[in-house]
Amino acid sequence: MTKLTPIESEFATTEEAEAYDAWFRAKVEARLASKSPRIPHDEVMARMQRIIDRRKNA
Repeated sequence: MTKLTPIESEFATTEEAEAYDAWFRAKVEARLASKSPRIPHDEVMARMQRIIDRRKNA
C-alpha cells in the first residue's frame, strides 16, 4: 500500500493516518468474524438512498 503525504491525506500526521488505518482494519476484521446476520446489499443501498434523499430535501 502506498503511503500518502499529509498533503494527499485527510490526516495531519502519518501517525494519525496509521492509527486510523489500524482502527479501521480492526473494525472490518471484527465484522467479518461476527456471527450476526448480514444485511443484503440492496437493503443497505436503499437505506443510504433514503438518507441522501432526506438530506437533499432538508
